[in-house]
Amino acid sequence: MASVSMRPVDEVPDKELLARHAQGDPHAFSVLVQRHRDRMWAVALRTVGDPEEAADALQDACLSAFRAAGRFRGDAAVTTWLHRIVVNACLDRIRRKSVRPATPMGDDATFDSVAPKMPDPTDAHGVSLDVRTALLELPFEQRAALVLVDMMGYSVDDAARVLEVPAGTIKSRCARGRARLVPLLRHHRNRHDSKNVGGVEGGGMPK
Repeated sequence: MASVSMRPVDEVPDKELLARHAQGDPHAFSVLVQRHRDRMWAVALRTVGDPEEAADALQDACLSAFRAAGRFRGDAAVTTWLHRIVVNACLDRIRRKSVRPATPMGDDATFDSVAPKMPDPTDAHGVSLDVRTALLELPFEQRAALVLVDMMGYSVDDAARVLEVPAGTIKSRCARGRARLVPLLRHHRNRHDSKNVGGVEGGGMPK
């Protein structure tokens, strides 16, 4: 045990970092957050759709995780536990606003990985713009499931653990979300195409 306790903090497994933090280690939680911050940020940004709201949700999630570390039971991966807290923080912010986020979802590159799964893969950039707009029109529960499964690469079972619902519910939410995306993407693509007749916006003559 002595060798474990003397191990450099950046080499300590996630669960041990949480335990160290709960026991008063002043550096353990910072190391844990730095280790997982990028994916936590990606979950927040793709879920709420607005960079400022995502930053606030991530801050709320980090504070919640900091306070709740002592209650971590260890029956799930720390990443699952952290992402669950992030999703809950996003939901709390959306509920407080009582409106669906209207700001586009940040960087276009965030959605590039999704674009090849959508119609017309020859225009991945345009598709990513359509996806980020359409995704914001889905109910939160469907959007969260699609973010975890289709964008973050979670298995259905792992996404179910994050959202604390049965795997069948995740499958249903994903199926309904994908079904709703099809007409939304078609609608947004038609609007996009109608503005670009002849290759320039508004159908004007190229310069």
